[in-house]
Amino acid sequence: MFKSLLIANRGEIARRIARTARSMGVRVIAVYSDEDADAPHVLEADEAVRIGPAAPRESYLNVEVILDAARQTGAEAIHPGYGFLSENAEFAEACQKAGIVFVGPPPSAIRAMGRKDEAKKIMDEAGVPITPGYMGDDQSDDRLAKEAESIGYPLLIKAVSGGGGKGMRRVNETSEFQPALEAARREASSAFGDDRVLLEKFIENPRHVEVQIFGDGQGNAIHLFERDCSLQRRHQKVIEEAPAPAMPPHVRTAICAAAVDAAKAVGYENAGTVEFIADGSGDLREDGFWFMEMNTRLQVEHPVTEMVTGMDLVELQLQVAAGGSVAPQDEIRLNGHAMEARLYAEDPSTGFLPSTGDLDWLRLPEAGDVRVDSGVEEGGKVSIHYDPMIAKIIVHGPNREAAVARLTEAVEAVEVLGVKTNAGFLARTLRRPEFMRGAVDTGFIAQHIDALSDTARQVEAAAPIAAALSLDIREEKALGRAVAAGEDNSPWSRMDGFRVNLRPRLGVSFLIDGERREIPVTASEDGYFWRHGEDETPIWIDRDEEWFEGQVGDEPVQGRVLETEEGLILLYRGESLRFVSPRAKVEDAAEAEGQIEAPMPGKVLEVRVKEGDSVTKGQTLVILEAMKMEQSLTAPRDGVVESVSAEAGEQVSEGQILVALAEETEEAA
Repeated sequence: MFKSLLIANRGEIARRIARTARSMGVRVIAVYSDEDADAPHVLEADEAVRIGPAAPRESYLNVEVILDAARQTGAEAIHPGYGFLSENAEFAEACQKAGIVFVGPPPSAIRAMGRKDEAKKIMDEAGVPITPGYMGDDQSDDRLAKEAESIGYPLLIKAVSGGGGKGMRRVNETSEFQPALEAARREASSAFGDDRVLLEKFIENPRHVEVQIFGDGQGNAIHLFERDCSLQRRHQKVIEEAPAPAMPPHVRTAICAAAVDAAKAVGYENAGTVEFIADGSGDLREDGFWFMEMNTRLQVEHPVTEMVTGMDLVELQLQVAAGGSVAPQDEIRLNGHAMEARLYAEDPSTGFLPSTGDLDWLRLPEAGDVRVDSGVEEGGKVSIHYDPMIAKIIVHGPNREAAVARLTEAVEAVEVLGVKTNAGFLARTLRRPEFMRGAVDTGFIAQHIDALSDTARQVEAAAPIAAALSLDIREEKALGRAVAAGEDNSPWSRMDGFRVNLRPRLGVSFLIDGERREIPVTASEDGYFWRHGEDETPIWIDRDEEWFEGQVGDEPVQGRVLETEEGLILLYRGESLRFVSPRAKVEDAAEAEGQIEAPMPGKVLEVRVKEGDSVTKGQTLVILEAMKMEQSLTAPRDGVVESVSAEAGEQVSEGQILVALAEETEEAA
């Protein structure tokens, strides 16, 4: 085993790899950009080297500076992590030429699987089932359009290079094809420097099932069973689990065997993942799955495989890279069920746009049966330059039902202030009856998006809790003042309307969504009561400083309450809900509705309107590129363009006004 390892990655990835390397007695060397100088992965390393500015292409994607860092520190091996250079064949070759062990597959395997079209041809020759489609060299608009008609709709346009959903578009009919093709090419070119695409038949009710494989340098290839990664949004995985729900043993045998065949077809070494699309319209079948692609690296979701097999995959990677062999297939067993949720700094109510900024408050679940892999800590920040994932939350249970329950409890314990997160969204997803019974395909989130991203409903549910807590805090402060003044604080001298056997009418005012709302409650010696319509629900709250627990009717509740000058912040079920006092300043809603702002920092790709144009609600006004993804900014209502404050190619900041609308007059109409 080599004695020193440079990790050519950052954040959660670097910390996770370093944890295993240190346990094996290997010296850990970190690299960092200017943005990451004080990041946890840097501070925890045995040695760290600056490699450049914040922009990835000038630091984490710069092969030469990383190799220089390895030479400077005497690193015997480089682990690329999962992302950045992990699937870069030129980087793997450069490591070999420099006499440094590359912890990953050989360059030939990376190249063979790096282009989706070539990979499918290899798989077809190896007898691995592939999805029908077009993978030809003729990339002209006419040829692609003709092939699309031949394949039939719906279909997918996919970039031949890269992954992660970038450069991918679903097309439902002929009229959508050309705009989708242009967008996919732009995105693929930006992300991978390659705008070539392939076309693939879209499988209705698709399930994303992938198999973890391992190869060694001695001709052995094994599988570590399958994972289900069907729960996705914008082709990005959200919740993963192992094993796949409702997977018949004979289908598991077939899909795992196909994955091993795929690995052997390219002489694979080290960790990899063979991804399949499966027909989820009914029971899984031996003839109902098709090869999609092979990721020639460790996957973000590898912890669920570790939990059900009891194996440390990074340890196995390092052993294989040092010349060791994989375990015999018959020694690998499945045990229980594991699930992973990706906690992102993003806003589900705005189409999952990343949310960047400082992490003013961060509390992640700490229970012994919950594993948290995170690259940030309280006081850190979510940068515009990198992936906005805050943490991976992983649980294990004896069965799927137990795993779902544990993961739900874990994500509801998440507390974050400073950026928006998807924790509440994850909790609502896990509580959906369809998810709980395993009825999930890749369209699940899109199908239920209104309910899953409805934070307004969560605010409504938490409002009576906020009201009771507000009154409780008010009473506590009054008691404190009375005791300090030596006053009698018995029920008979209180001025809050208390009467034996009577419930005085009380209410707490908040600004919710810019609107003043009074939440009606009553109080008695038995506690608080929430009046809604003709109904009255008892509220019991027990508060110990910031923490609270209790019940609203028959439903147990618990969380944290923070007092601010503006009002209460309720950290409840993964959400940070701000109940603002009515004294706070509120922007003029009509004016705000007519302003199209940049939802995050990015580059303006296209401005489609000019001053004086009439626009309709939903019309695309500006196309913004942020974090290598295109965002179409649309008109919130009908109107006339009053001003345009952006132009193509301009870099804009979050909140910057790009277009302002005026009300459309009769003359303009």
